[in-house]
Amino acid sequence: MDGKEKKKDKKEMRTGYTTGACATATTKAALMALITGEPQTESTIFLPVGKFATFEMKSCVIDSEYAEAETIKDAGDDPDATHGALIKSTVSWSDKPGITLDGGIGVGRVTKEGLPVPVGEAAINPVPRKMILETAEEVLTSHNISRGITIIISVPDGEKLAEKTLNKRLGIIGGISILGTRGTVIPFSTSAYMASIVQAISVARASQCEHVVITTGGRSEKYAIQQYPELPEEAFIEMGDFVGFTLKQCKKQGIKKVSLVGMMGKFSKVAQGVMMVHSKSAPVDFNFLARVAVEAGVTDDELLETIKQANTASQVGDLMVENGFNNFFTLLCTYCCLSGLKEVNGGISIETSLYTMKGTLLGKAGKHEGNN
Repeated sequence: MDGKEKKKDKKEMRTGYTTGACATATTKAALMALITGEPQTESTIFLPVGKFATFEMKSCVIDSEYAEAETIKDAGDDPDATHGALIKSTVSWSDKPGITLDGGIGVGRVTKEGLPVPVGEAAINPVPRKMILETAEEVLTSHNISRGITIIISVPDGEKLAEKTLNKRLGIIGGISILGTRGTVIPFSTSAYMASIVQAISVARASQCEHVVITTGGRSEKYAIQQYPELPEEAFIEMGDFVGFTLKQCKKQGIKKVSLVGMMGKFSKVAQGVMMVHSKSAPVDFNFLARVAVEAGVTDDELLETIKQANTASQVGDLMVENGFNNFFTLLCTYCCLSGLKEVNGGISIETSLYTMKGTLLGKAGKHEGNN
């Protein structure tokens, strides 16, 4: 651990393991059990991150034609949807030469283009797929076995767990994905979230979307879907706090028009040029909001002072609505668009819509490529 994980908390954060690492470990245990006839209580594998890890098996069952092993996924201190999930691998002898890998119950199947796994295949991503196949190959070679085997990865609660993920939106149906490029899960890892944004944009492009709507969370996405009923579900992408990253990815992948939908707190930051809008990233600049209020026609010094001393951006929004300065929101949206265009250096169209927490549209503005 290199200290990066301590930023959130002074105490040491506990690293966990990916579903891909768990699936590899259970596959090795099941295959060893099938070959030796001895139940395996643990399984040690080499992770892509460059170290060995030992997994405890919850159970290991052996039959004449197959063996299966199970482990409980430990995501460490990461608030992961699959933490505590049972990951199972069933390995059986096959008449077909080589190693066949597929997903069983609770592992999703890919139904849309744009993902790193072809349509029709089990949602076992390239790195876990490689880990599982290479580990199985090593075990077979070390035991001088040339028979073919079939490996089925399953997650008994996978379908239920998938409801907490973006899988359905990405066209992964029937369960979770077997993921992980490192083998380990870093607590509060931003890389996993950023990877899911890239994937979501890829799926949108593969679905012929040239206009996507990026939102800061579930609530703003709900309002966005109501605002753009003509767009397919693939067009809606939750970017979380990663505004700049998402805009750059949209431009990189050839999206022509991006609509930002969000609320006062985070979009006040975007308007002032902050492109990573986590609550701890940068404070809302209330002097900036006061300057926008002046542009909107506010001349009352007392009102301007109240804006400067405000506690939250939402409070400023309420003040503007109460005093009838609705064009304040149009100006704020325009600044969001200009900040976005500056971030990506033009080349796309950006529009911004600003909502209250309860879903009232406060303002909207658009800026086209080149207006940077």
